[in-house]
Amino acid sequence: TGIGFLDHMIVLLAEHGNFDLTCKATGDLHVGAHHTTEDIGLSLGIAFNEAVGDKKGIIRFGTARLPMQESLVAVSIDLSGRPFLAYDVDFQSAKVGNFDVELVEEFFQAFTSTSHITMHVDAIRGWNAHHMAEAVFKAAARALRAAVSKNPGTDERIPSSKGVL
Repeated sequence: TGIGFLDHMIVLLAEHGNFDLTCKATGDLHVGAHHTTEDIGLSLGIAFNEAVGDKKGIIRFGTARLPMQESLVAVSIDLSGRPFLAYDVDFQSAKVGNFDVELVEEFFQAFTSTSHITMHVDAIRGWNAHHMAEAVFKAAARALRAAVSKNPGTDERIPSSKGVL
């Protein structure tokens, strides 16, 4: 992507989510990382939504609490079809290297809007911005992985009392 820290976070998302993912992006990095980060979030959200398909036979909900040294982050996901992000992460510094940590929220806002999922991200504790950002991406990945897991014996059932998501 040309954004080293974001590349690192995307690798973590793929690895901990067990997603087969290749991401290549070019953007207006001379302006900053904002647009490229947001566009990647939008694109990955679209890809995720398409990959999940009709959601038949999946668990639908996923939660992960992830420690990363002094940091602890909880992420809960509902593949509801309703995009929403609740994000409560208070970084103690504005940057990790040259990456603006406010872009972590921008990434997930874009991702949730196009993946049509509800996501709650809560930093329970932490002070190291690098560790906190890693914990957010890893917890999100593990919660997504849990939500898309197959629910044994429900291959044709959509996980909703309404029968539709």
